[in-house]
Amino acid sequence: MLLTGGLKSLLPHVLRRIIRCNRLSISNTSGMAEGYKQANVVILHKSLADDFEKFCHANNGPLPLLYRSQPGDWKCPSLSSDSDIRTDCLQYRKYENGACTGSLKSLKEYSEQLKDMVTFYLGCSFSFEKAVQEAGIPIRNVEQKCNVSMYKTSVLCHSISMFHCNLVVTMRPIPESKLEAAVLATSELKEAHGAPIHIGDPGLLGIQDLSKPDYGDPVHLHPGDIPVFWACGVTGVEAIINCRAPLAFTHSPGSMFITDLKNDNGRPSGGVPQVHCISQDPLHFSILSAEAAQKIKTLETLIGIDPGERGITHLRREGELLRACLAMSHAGSVLITTGFPTHFTHQPPEETDGPPGALAIAAVLQALEKQVAIVTDQRAMDLNKKIIEEAVQIGILKKPIPLLSYQKESADSALMFLCENGNPKRPRFDHLVAIERAGMAADGNYYNSRKVNIKHLVDPIDELFLAAQTIPGITTTGVGDGGNELGMGKVKEAVKKHIKNGDVIACDVEADFTVVAGVSNWGGYAIACALHVLRSCEIHDRYLRRAVSFPQTPNKKLWLPALPSITKEEKLLKTLVQLGVRSGRTASLEMEVDGLPFYNTHSLMIEKLL
Repeated sequence: MLLTGGLKSLLPHVLRRIIRCNRLSISNTSGMAEGYKQANVVILHKSLADDFEKFCHANNGPLPLLYRSQPGDWKCPSLSSDSDIRTDCLQYRKYENGACTGSLKSLKEYSEQLKDMVTFYLGCSFSFEKAVQEAGIPIRNVEQKCNVSMYKTSVLCHSISMFHCNLVVTMRPIPESKLEAAVLATSELKEAHGAPIHIGDPGLLGIQDLSKPDYGDPVHLHPGDIPVFWACGVTGVEAIINCRAPLAFTHSPGSMFITDLKNDNGRPSGGVPQVHCISQDPLHFSILSAEAAQKIKTLETLIGIDPGERGITHLRREGELLRACLAMSHAGSVLITTGFPTHFTHQPPEETDGPPGALAIAAVLQALEKQVAIVTDQRAMDLNKKIIEEAVQIGILKKPIPLLSYQKESADSALMFLCENGNPKRPRFDHLVAIERAGMAADGNYYNSRKVNIKHLVDPIDELFLAAQTIPGITTTGVGDGGNELGMGKVKEAVKKHIKNGDVIACDVEADFTVVAGVSNWGGYAIACALHVLRSCEIHDRYLRRAVSFPQTPNKKLWLPALPSITKEEKLLKTLVQLGVRSGRTASLEMEVDGLPFYNTHSLMIEKLL
């Protein structure tokens, strides 16, 4: 038997020869033939081959197809010069009617059956280990001299005919400071599964216990390591099991076929990736291109001007728009709240800032096929119902949005509202957005900018945001323009210092992300545009769908009509004025928001954002 030292520097054809002679004392090929591509192997009857190839193309993250043989062809000339698939893997598995019926060192005894079978060679993450190490990132399973950890997930692959299964992933612990470098190093290697499909809490993939992998060995995390998950070719094994073919063979997980092809470090398609943390509980990072991030940064800069000269530039926190929109992009269900009854002597007391921005966000969320609802004050339900009906007529919304109200009836009312049967493990919403919503001050009251207490007009929707802080999996965003809005507690010290009456009116309730805009509606428009930018980003789209199924970016033409437009926003503002909703600063029933005219101010901002 050969010892494992030095195997990483041996050429592939030498390694295959050693494997063929059964002279290795190890069970996996991780770290061998550094810099060369390794392959997962699936061998099945020729009658299934066309459908399996379609299945690979439909899920090319876990199943990047390197080569498909002809029936009975044991060689793969485009991958290696002198190979024999019957002998050149360390170990094989035999499957009959979906059950694993044996582990084999060689397939030579099945040569007769193999004449009617086709071999698929699929990319493997072992191929990128050298590139990751060259980026200064440790490979923990190599350090620990064990196989990589592989897990079945709750993520469904795109089914083709009889081929269907859940995604299988590999996990590699990566130091948090090296996350972006790991993503960059692997993004370039599409035939080795490309960039990670998840970074953070394994529970978000349906993995309950990292110490119990479904395949391979447990790999221990060092302090400061983050679990990072890549799509895995063992997904093909799961597909073979589920299709219940009478006879099939695969490599044994970790025992790859080593090719003569070197990894080619092309530039990542879709641009250079960035990594951003969007949640601490559960820990969750997202990925997007640097180009998309720059566009969203530009949107944030555009809305950050201070037309009312109120001092809001002191409240701005760079990058909050990006992180808020990444969190919303990952959410399946979003709850929006708006409504600031600043005009307490009028009926209705609402202002024209808030509802347009809320509906702009809702429209794009609808187009992205997310669940979306609005929660508002009980006294304002009829008004908001009319506004939503008009938004559908105008073409802002595809269909009406559920309209909810919240009242505190018991200590756990907020928990019961946000979660099924009050169970914090089953939240109804993944993300809450407050835009121009009256926020509770430190003394428990609600104030307009003139220090007038309007608590009698405000339902305690703040409690939902406070409860969300205790429920894993719910993130929150606050959008405001003066510091007294729900969610602005994150910048309350700056509000107290720089905003008129800030020491009294500052909202005390924090959101995870605080989007500050010159006018809150602008924040809503910017969120809508940023969500469109994200879903048009190839890198982010792939990460969202876990590299299975087909890209969604071609659908961007379907999303464009959902973005705010000058025409739609003009019609909506006219509707608000007809319903008696007044401008924030002046209380006038004119085409203005916060005392600023729609034409040449708000219309110009919409144009710039678009």
